[in-house]
Formats: sequence, C-alpha cells, structure tokens
Amino acid sequence: MRLDVEIYDTTLRDGSQGEGINFSVADKLRLAERLDAFGMTFVEGGWPGSNPKDIEFFATARGRKFRHTRIAAFGSTRRKGVGVEKDDQVRLLLDAATPVVTIFGKTWLLHVQEVLRTSPDENLQMIADTIRFLKDHQKFVIYDAEHAFDGFKDNPEYALATLKAADHAGADRVVLCDTNGGSLTTEIGRTLAAARSQISAPLGIHPHNDIGLGVANALAAIESGAIHVQGTMNGYGERTGNCNLTSVIPALAFKMKKRCVPEGSLRKLRDLSQFVDEIANVRHDPRQPWVGSTAFAHKGGMHVNAVQKVPQSFEHINPELVGNRRRVLISDLAGRSNIVMKAQELGIPLHNDSPELREILNRIKDLEHQGYEFEAAEASLALLIWKARTPVVPKFVVDAYHVSMRSMKGNSLCEATIKVRVGDQGAHRVAEGDGPVNALDSALRQALVGFYPQLKKVQLTDYKVRILDSASGTAAKTRVLIESSDGKREWGTVGVSSNIIEASLQALIDSIEYRLMEKR
Repeated sequence: MRLDVEIYDTTLRDGSQGEGINFSVADKLRLAERLDAFGMTFVEGGWPGSNPKDIEFFATARGRKFRHTRIAAFGSTRRKGVGVEKDDQVRLLLDAATPVVTIFGKTWLLHVQEVLRTSPDENLQMIADTIRFLKDHQKFVIYDAEHAFDGFKDNPEYALATLKAADHAGADRVVLCDTNGGSLTTEIGRTLAAARSQISAPLGIHPHNDIGLGVANALAAIESGAIHVQGTMNGYGERTGNCNLTSVIPALAFKMKKRCVPEGSLRKLRDLSQFVDEIANVRHDPRQPWVGSTAFAHKGGMHVNAVQKVPQSFEHINPELVGNRRRVLISDLAGRSNIVMKAQELGIPLHNDSPELREILNRIKDLEHQGYEFEAAEASLALLIWKARTPVVPKFVVDAYHVSMRSMKGNSLCEATIKVRVGDQGAHRVAEGDGPVNALDSALRQALVGFYPQLKKVQLTDYKVRILDSASGTAAKTRVLIESSDGKREWGTVGVSSNIIEASLQALIDSIEYRLMEKR
C-alpha cells in the first residue's frame, strides 16, 4: 500500500533512554517483530557503537525476516579530524548490516563551537563525508538534524547550510529534530517551510515532548510538507519523552486522512500499546489518548444519556477503530443512562423502563456518599445490580471472624479464624498470612473451597487502601479496593469501613461471591 506518511519507530533506541525503561536483547527482538507486524515503515534498533547489547541485537536481527519494516542502525557523523574511513563508529554502522542507517549531525552553532569544539566548515564537511561514505556502501541514509529548530532560531543561514550539506551528499531523508522539545507549532511550520525551499530530499520531523507539544509539532510538520515522523510507542523517551506514536498514528489516519500504516493495523493499536508497556514492565497509563482505558470512558449523566442515543455526540471516533472500547463509569454523578449502559456492558439485561432502576441509582449514590466508589470495582457494582433485580440467596454467609497478631522469636505472625455457612452446612478454618488481610483471604478461601472447588484458582492480585477523611485520625473511614483473578480474567471489588479489616473483608466477600455468581 502506498503511504502518505512514513512512521519511524525509535522505541528501541530513543525510547529506552527514558527513566525506568530497559530492554534486553530478547525484548528488543520481540518488539521489532511486533512493530513490523503492525506495519511500521522503519524501526530503529539502536546504536551499534554505544554498547554490546545493541551489537548483539543487530547480529541476531540480521537473520530475521521483516515483512513491512526496514531496520535502521543509528549513529553520528564522523569525528572531527578523523577520516570517515578510519572512524570506528561509522564502521560499526556498516557492520550492523541494516538496510537503513540514520546518523545525526549538528545544526546549532552553539553545539558546533561549544560542544564539538570544531569550526562551522568542519561540521559541514563531517555531515557530507559521512553521508557520501554510507551512500557509497548502498545504504538508505536518513540524516537527523539535531537541534534543527534551536539552530534555525539562532542562525537561520548556518542551520540551512547544514541541511543543504546533507541533501547535496545524497541523504534519502532529512529529518528536523526538536531535540530540546521546546519549540512551538508556529516555529515548526516556519522552519519546515524554509527547509523545503532550500533542499530537494523529503523532509521528516523528530519532536520531543518537553513542553507537551510533541504530537502537535509532528502534525504541524506534516501540514508543512514533511512525509516522515519519528517517535516512540507510548511516548517513551528521555526527560518527558518523545512524540507519542500511539497518538500520532490515529491522528494522521482519522483526522488528517493520511495513510501511514496498513489499514487493518489501526484496530490493533491499543493491543500494541499495551504489549510495549508489558515488555517494558511499565503500568499502562489509563489516560493515554486513543488507547487508554479512560479514553472513551463517560461519567456525567447527561453525557452518558447522549452517548446512549448518538455515540458521536461525545466521542470523536468509534473506539473500536483503534481497538479500544466505550466504558460507562458509575458515581454520584451517574444518571439512569449510566446504570443501564453499565449493566448491559456487564451482561445484565437492564433497560430504561426497568422498575428497579431508580432503586439501583439511589443505592449507588447513597453508597458513594458513604465513601464507596465503583469505577475500579465493577464486580461489586454487578452484585449490587443483580441483587436489586431479583432475590438472591447468598452462596455463603460469614458468621464470625477473628484476626490476631503474635510475636515468635522476634517475628510477627498474623492469624485469621473464620466461620462460614453454606446452606445448612458450616466450616471453620484458621490460616496464617504475611499480614491480617492475607491471612483473612487465605482462611476464607480455605473455608469455601470444599463447597466450591472453582475457588482454588482465585487469587488476590492487588490491594489498595485509601483513607477517606484523614482529619478523623485513626477513626477515619477507609476504602479498600481489591483486584482478583482466576488466571483468565480479573475483577475489582470494594469495601468501606472505619475498620480496615472489616473493609477488607467486605471486598473479599464480594470478590468470591462475584466469581460464584458470574455465570448467571
């Protein structure tokens, strides 16, 4: 498919420079293959002159076949005073054996004179020599003009001279980098227009996000004639990150009508975003535009009512187009439409004319006033709706419980005792745990697993506590949110009490009760 805009993914190199981001060689290979399957035009693998890991990546990637992507090795122009043929770093770029080589050079006189400590003419020669050498070795060469926008603001004539040096030497793409990430969109357009008037090579943009304009500046560059965008998945990168490709790609496709990836890939965007976070061991940001779990989440009653009737009234696109989904949030701001849509989302047949709807809404608002919240506790909400619709015989009842702590040889040990009733049968269990909640969770499940073997697979996977009215000191109300899993799916439950153990038990009971009732 002919593309209007090339996407150059630098997650494996520039993205890995972000704080807390670290990829192994195996990670980089998995990411490269997934990015190729998605349809990225270029994937930058790393800097083979900087570390053994990147050298190993390129050696391994050499034996892999990529369907859509061309792998790029990244490096710099030759060093000052050294012939390009004798520069070890340039030689390693060739040894990487990639079809594409991307090099950066200096555009800003401040860097030329104060950082490189060389002359303006020598810098121009460094750019030209390196590109010619790489072209002589049949490489597709992308030239990244570092600090292009700061350099243009400082000395437009010299900044353009560096771009012309790259162009005349045969660069296949000339990419203007907002390396400090501090340029405004108007400056992007002005600089791109000047560059376009001086050089013939296709132009690209490499924006950073230091003032929050990484995506906006990428789109401004496309509007100004660029055909190539460099960025990272989920905006990973040094300082505040790079241009976020999970925002740029759908904005190009749906807002600017520019083809930049295969059409079928767009519905896989959210999955790709989450996959990259998983490999990086980073918790997915729910507030990411387009792909975050809150990107199409509606809370206000009037909004939900409108979306129920006409989705585009409060949604700029159909969320399914990027692999996302609509979510309805429940809170004291909820209206009847929130409850109906949320129930249907949970698989419960509730409608606008259901007689129990008002009772459900009033109950939710009352509980929210007490400190409950259901946005992350959809299983507790489902139980509330189920119980309001039809009489429900409890699957079990907790008759009594006790939690204690004792010290043995200087080590604290938590112990929980619990008595449960299932129909006319009872069970009594004692369990130890790392803390009172862990012990209580273990005792409860041990007491019930004889009646309900499916609970063997249920585990508590996350536990969060929030103090609701800290001014009350140790008598403050506590909200406990619990996330549970059976290995296939996850669900959240909530409990509220001035006693943290009581709040935790409420959430634990909801968690198990939901698992036992969800087949309904």
